[in-house]
Amino acid sequence: MSLQQIVGIKGYIQTTYLAVYPDKLLLLDAGCRADVDTILSYITDTLQRPIHQLKTVVVTHMHPDHAGGAAILRQKTGCQIVTSAKAATWYKGLSGRKQHLKDLALTYYVASRRAKPLINQWYNPVVSADVIAEEGDRVVGFEDWVILQTPGHTSCDISLWHPDTKQAYTGDLVLKINNKLVSPLVIHFPDLYKASLSKVQNLALDTLILAHDGKVAIGAADFDQLIAKVPDQPRDMKLLDVLGIRWPKGVGKVVKRLGASL
Repeated sequence: MSLQQIVGIKGYIQTTYLAVYPDKLLLLDAGCRADVDTILSYITDTLQRPIHQLKTVVVTHMHPDHAGGAAILRQKTGCQIVTSAKAATWYKGLSGRKQHLKDLALTYYVASRRAKPLINQWYNPVVSADVIAEEGDRVVGFEDWVILQTPGHTSCDISLWHPDTKQAYTGDLVLKINNKLVSPLVIHFPDLYKASLSKVQNLALDTLILAHDGKVAIGAADFDQLIAKVPDQPRDMKLLDVLGIRWPKGVGKVVKRLGASL
């Protein structure tokens, strides 16, 4: 049965998208841990569907606002989790655990800038996938969606292309801030990031679906501008850089203590 609509569900610091079909649902990213109840309430209250109709969650990358709710959603609904092969290694080892803390810190920093309350967002840094997605794979059960490898922001980023409607969900590949399309704050692999932008540009999309924030019409010129501004060197944030003056009271000390213990 064909896609009916793609709805955006406002989360802690991002928008999570639900692809709605007559008898099944596909979630494009899992949101934060704190978004799980919001997502399930949308399914039961707004769509008036049973939660077991959520069949699949595709995690585009391992950051808290994309992977944080995945394991809990699977526990509550029985859905399958789809990731790239590299997702399992993103937070691997000592350096990976430190990166996990930095990414959690960044989540809280963004939340503080948006005057959001401090809510527990901890999740297991290793999400056990039911399906490992490769370039060009069709999402099992939702074969109208095509998996694209789009690394750069991290090593494990994937995007979801819907050729029938000329739109794609690209996670954090592109952001919209103050009504401008920009690259993410963190780009670990600039060359891969440029190649990923070019790959999506070549799809000749009508609509790009953004985790931050909304759906936008996008053209070749927009991609050219984004590519031209990609830094030559990786753009990362040190743990202490995240702990800004608007950090929620007390959290900075906790994160620094956790980081020092690793």
